[in-house]
Amino acid sequence: MSSSSYYYYSFNFSVIICILLVVLSIFSHSNAQLNSNFYENNCPNVSDIVRCVLQEALQSDARIGASLLRIHFHDCFVNGCDASILLDNNAKTKIVSEKNAAPNANSLRGFNVVDNIKVAVENCCPGVVSCADILALAAESSVSLAGGPSWNVLLGRRDSRRANQGGANISIPSPLEDINKITTKFSAVGLTITDLVALSGAHTFGRAQCRLFRERLYNFNGTGKPDPTLNTNYLAKLMKICPKKGSNTALANLDLTTPNKFDNNYFANLQNKKGLLESDQKLFSKNSASEITNIIKTFSRDQNVFFQSFVESMINMGNISPLTGTNGEIRLDCKRVN
Repeated sequence: MSSSSYYYYSFNFSVIICILLVVLSIFSHSNAQLNSNFYENNCPNVSDIVRCVLQEALQSDARIGASLLRIHFHDCFVNGCDASILLDNNAKTKIVSEKNAAPNANSLRGFNVVDNIKVAVENCCPGVVSCADILALAAESSVSLAGGPSWNVLLGRRDSRRANQGGANISIPSPLEDINKITTKFSAVGLTITDLVALSGAHTFGRAQCRLFRERLYNFNGTGKPDPTLNTNYLAKLMKICPKKGSNTALANLDLTTPNKFDNNYFANLQNKKGLLESDQKLFSKNSASEITNIIKTFSRDQNVFFQSFVESMINMGNISPLTGTNGEIRLDCKRVN
């Protein structure tokens, strides 16, 4: 081979290597926008701070963990995981709060605990940790403190400077919707059927207001009768908790057996016709896709498989359209923009 040919091939090989390195760096950058070590240098104890405040809150409110997990869920489905759900109404900054959207009003709770966490974090690491990351960390602590799995939360989100109440009204899955519509909403944010079933498993702890399932007890689909898919013994218990003329805001445990524990009982409940919310029970019904019912059976048989899938799905959900880099801001107060 002549020296000129050698130079030609060497040059082209070098070019190819450079191109590959550039491509790899692009993919590496896109995948590394969020990472578990994001605050390693400027707020290394942030996870411990979040966990400590949550542990204190759990002493007086056993359901706060499930409530914080739900806030994170409702945040991510609207413009991504950007803490927009935490913003209060503000005429000056033209914020119309998502807190007043139909899926959230008089339902979401725990905002005071988020504020307490933010104050504790700011005292140690002022101006460093976003409210969006606090929600993600609080969700992980809520699950693990209730006996569920733990995981390394990917961090580096920044906070939105706007809210989207209209988006919250149409994007957040409702317990009154059918499975096809809920599946479509999950798909719209890049989540799969497995994500849908695994994340629904979060209903293994927490509470729900009677207004969300009373129709199932007394007037299912306008029939004047109970939902025929409800286990009769379970129906009787629910009727005592939620009388026909009772309070709409009275609470029933999503799981009557281990209401404060994060486990896989939710999936056994569905198979025994003891799903509290209509959308839950529809996951396991004669009209459910075999793919969904097979996942439910697997999760019911093996809690470790459910835990592993739940962790993967929480990470997938936490990756929905985060603001990173110079986008958004780090709010000093989660309720308002800087």
